[in-house]
Amino acid sequence: MSSYSFPYQRANFYNLYWDVFWFGVLQGSAIAFISVYAARLGATTLQVGLLTSGPAIINLLFSLPAGRWLEGKAMTLMCYETSLWHRAGYVAFVVLPWLLPAEIQAWALPVIIMLMAIPGTALAISFNAMFADVVPPEWRAHVVGRRNALLAVSSTVASLACGHLLDQLPFPLNYQLVFGLGALGAGLSSYYLGRIRAPENAPPRIGQLLNDEARPGGLLRFGDAVRSAVGLRFLTRGHQQSLLRLDVLRGPFGPVLGAYLAFYIFQYFSIPLQPIFWVHELKLTDGEISIGNSIFYATLLMASLGLSRLTRRLGNHRVLVFGALLYGLYPFLHAIAYEALMFYIASFIGGWVWGVANGGLVNRLMERVPEDDRPAHMALHNLALNLGILFGSLAGPALAEWLTIRDALLISGGLRVLGGILLALWA
Repeated sequence: MSSYSFPYQRANFYNLYWDVFWFGVLQGSAIAFISVYAARLGATTLQVGLLTSGPAIINLLFSLPAGRWLEGKAMTLMCYETSLWHRAGYVAFVVLPWLLPAEIQAWALPVIIMLMAIPGTALAISFNAMFADVVPPEWRAHVVGRRNALLAVSSTVASLACGHLLDQLPFPLNYQLVFGLGALGAGLSSYYLGRIRAPENAPPRIGQLLNDEARPGGLLRFGDAVRSAVGLRFLTRGHQQSLLRLDVLRGPFGPVLGAYLAFYIFQYFSIPLQPIFWVHELKLTDGEISIGNSIFYATLLMASLGLSRLTRRLGNHRVLVFGALLYGLYPFLHAIAYEALMFYIASFIGGWVWGVANGGLVNRLMERVPEDDRPAHMALHNLALNLGILFGSLAGPALAEWLTIRDALLISGGLRVLGGILLALWA
């Protein structure tokens, strides 16, 4: 039992549960379908790629300044205020079809998302820090477990409901209603974030990852890209000193970071291609896409629940290598798919594999980062992550334009296997 008064903690915990429930509604509606909407507008692979590469550019520019700006501030207040600014952008998606023709919307979407990423960067950092402040270490597994379960349920139900709604109503009204539901979920999530109160004394800092799957303010998630930056609260602990210390790269962490950078680049090769492939190659309905995404997230959750047992048997490095080497199956199965059934199979296998690979990436990273110098190491990892997203999200569409989208997916699968080999050798 924590030393804090249980009723006070309980109020914060319930606010965190309601926050993640409504965030799940946002994730299962607007976030899940924004890339599909872009594809149905006729967006190119480059324009879909900008939905992820654009925010990556913003994170590269603003994450370290945001961490320094947040240092010493009340994280509960900062989290609430930045969430309001960030999530106001979801309202813009609702009215966009009334204001602009389709070809202009395809460019307006990444512009809006890039603007949202400016406060979103501060939100991602402040939420990570706020969570560590209001949930004592002995309660984190309990609270995170419930939050992850609520997120899985609410996002899955929302995704399936939105897929059915999208199939029943005409375009673009159907998407406007889905974006409206997402804006409602975003607003209610922020409301409950605003009800969280910081304790008088912050709990001890133990330097462990939170493993909370919500990660508000992070990058858009579609396909098998569901991981944002980890350990962002360490960016607020630089004590006003520079966190970009290149001397770190000359030590044993340098090859580790190089392997992670290569993996992130290869991971994001296929991410912008997937919505285009679903819509124009497989001719999937929105309902079918929602079923596939729900299968993916359900198997991802089940794999995450069994990760600790697998890690105890194999160790973090073997789990990482096992998941990373199999990670190429998702784009490969897409490349040979010609109907919804193979898409469902890819989603089923992809969720299991990414649940293992994602957990292995995070746990192995923290194993290789020294406990007494985590801010500088995590800042460099955040830099590598966003560079990987940027390069991969632009290179994949370029490859698809040069060859075909199926060829690009096949090559992406091979590159992911190569990324797994590099992690086996260097991480």
